[in-house]
Amino acid sequence: MLNFDALRAADTRISPFTYIVAEGAVSEDEAAEIRADYPKIDKTGYLPLSQLEAKGKFAELIADLQSPELADILSDKLGLELRDKPRMITVRKHSKLGDGRVHNDSVSKICTMLIYLNEGWNNAAGGAIRALNGEDSMDDFAEEVSPLAGNVFAFARSDTSWHGHPPFQGERYVIQTTFLINEEELARKENRGGFQLFLKKLNPFEKG
Repeated sequence: MLNFDALRAADTRISPFTYIVAEGAVSEDEAAEIRADYPKIDKTGYLPLSQLEAKGKFAELIADLQSPELADILSDKLGLELRDKPRMITVRKHSKLGDGRVHNDSVSKICTMLIYLNEGWNNAAGGAIRALNGEDSMDDFAEEVSPLAGNVFAFARSDTSWHGHPPFQGERYVIQTTFLINEEELARKENRGGFQLFLKKLNPFEKG
C-alpha cells in the first residue's frame, strides 16, 4: 500500500531542522479506499491506534507503517537509528481551530512521520503543516506541506524542529507514526491516550 520508493526519492532538508517531504506515498484512489475503511471517529485530535478498529485498506496501510522497511528508510533519510525503536501510531479525522499551534515535540520522540489522505485541499483555508524557522511566528516558515492524499512530512525531533499549521476546523485525515526513545515512553503515551479517550467517552460533548 505505502509507496516506499516515493519516500526514498525525497530530498532531505537540513534547515531549519532535518526533514523530508514526499509526494505520492499513496495514490488518490488508494487514499479514497483508505478513507472508506477508516475507523469510526467522531472526536477531534489524534487517537491511539490501540483504541481503534483497523480493517481493509486502512489496515494495509497501518501494516506498512509498522514495517521494518519504513524504519530503514527514515533512518537513512533523517540520519537516525530507528530500527530498534518502538513506534506509536495515532490517527486523526477531525480538527478543531485550536489544533496545530506552533510547538516542538517532546524529547521522548525521536522522529515523527505524517501521511495525509485528504481529497483536495485549499491551503488558504488553513490546515497545511509548516516547517517553521523558529517558535515565534506561524508565518515565518521554510516550507508548507499541503495535507493532500499521498503527501508525507517526516522530521527528526531536535531543539529547532518547530512546526504547526494555521487554524482549520473540519475533516482532516492524517495518520501519525512516531518513533520513541524506549518502550517505557511508548507504554506511558499509549496509557495516556487511552485515558484521554475514556474521558471523551464520558463527556460526548467534549470537543478536545
